[in-house]
Amino acid sequence: MRVACLTFWFYDYTIQMANELARHTEVLLLLPDYRSEEHLENIDPGVKVHIFNYSRHAERFGPSCYPMIRDIVTVIDDFAPDIVHFQVNNPMLCPLIAMLRRYPLVATFHDIEPHPGEDHIMDIGSLLYRLTLFASRVLTDRIFVHGNALKEVLVENYRVPGRKVHVIPIGEHEVTPFTKFEQEGLEPDGPRVLFFGRIHRYKGLDCLIQAEPLITREIPDARIVIAGTGEDFGRYEEMMAGRDAFEVYNYRIPYEEGAWLFQRASVVALPYIEASQSGVIPTAYGFKRPVVVTNVGSLPEVVDDGKTGYIVPPRDPAALAGAIVSLLGDPEACQRMGEQGYAKLKTDMAWSTIAKSLLAVYSELAQARGSGKPAAGEGFSGTGSAVDGEQ
Repeated sequence: MRVACLTFWFYDYTIQMANELARHTEVLLLLPDYRSEEHLENIDPGVKVHIFNYSRHAERFGPSCYPMIRDIVTVIDDFAPDIVHFQVNNPMLCPLIAMLRRYPLVATFHDIEPHPGEDHIMDIGSLLYRLTLFASRVLTDRIFVHGNALKEVLVENYRVPGRKVHVIPIGEHEVTPFTKFEQEGLEPDGPRVLFFGRIHRYKGLDCLIQAEPLITREIPDARIVIAGTGEDFGRYEEMMAGRDAFEVYNYRIPYEEGAWLFQRASVVALPYIEASQSGVIPTAYGFKRPVVVTNVGSLPEVVDDGKTGYIVPPRDPAALAGAIVSLLGDPEACQRMGEQGYAKLKTDMAWSTIAKSLLAVYSELAQARGSGKPAAGEGFSGTGSAVDGEQ
């Protein structure tokens, strides 16, 4: 079997997927030249790689993109894959999906809807992103999502047939790029809570800031570490004014510095008010750190409550503070839960586990295509039969 793996983003995720698949089948990995150089050393020798010229198109979408799109299609055609698997993350996919429909198409949705605050209906980028989501739902043969809650949204809200959608864990996404910089013996120098990643309103950082007085009342020397960038940080600075418990790194965090921050953290907090899934959780597990997450999206599906961390209601600073305090006040529990999170990462969330699910779906599609029959009663997008998806 031959599998072509295409992405315009999610470099680490797609590279790890390709590396594991290459242990079982032939793989072509197509990556953009835009900010991918730091990941290239992580690609296994058994993976065939094609780097396409995306950097000059990164900020725009139009007819000038055609040579790049034609290059991608030509390389895939030369490889003659049985399956094309792409990550849903870029408007460039819209013409590519149409041009690649002669192959069985598999899509991984990391987000199935725009996040609140990131979607403005009159913004052309937002409209193109919505079109990409639509095309990826309708014109593909199978879809992978990172949780049952996300599958439910696709089936109930977008009328995607349930048999078309498969659930896989998010896996060891964004773990190795950080852990390769792990420093032996580096541990927290006190009770520290880490909020890490892009900063947007749906991440609920304001809730963590509101929880800080409740945390420091019980753990006076606790520090809240905020690391990342995104929307204007001014509103958060106002909320933190005059309070010494915060440590802020308001910029894009390099992997080496990120490793230092995770190692120095006691607990990793994800106070999101909306989410699909998060790569912060497996990264925390990779450093053997427990997590406190909110009960939104599929976050609870990768956290064993009371074992690898705690699950609390969203928009509830008191509940968030209570869970954090219980961990900060019990270093042995922190260590135990962190180790259990690491064990979960290496078993339930391991790429070897995920690859079994991927390969089973690939085989089903390839066999059905070889026999000329639709898989599981569905029409292939490239056979001239009905397109499954939204009706």
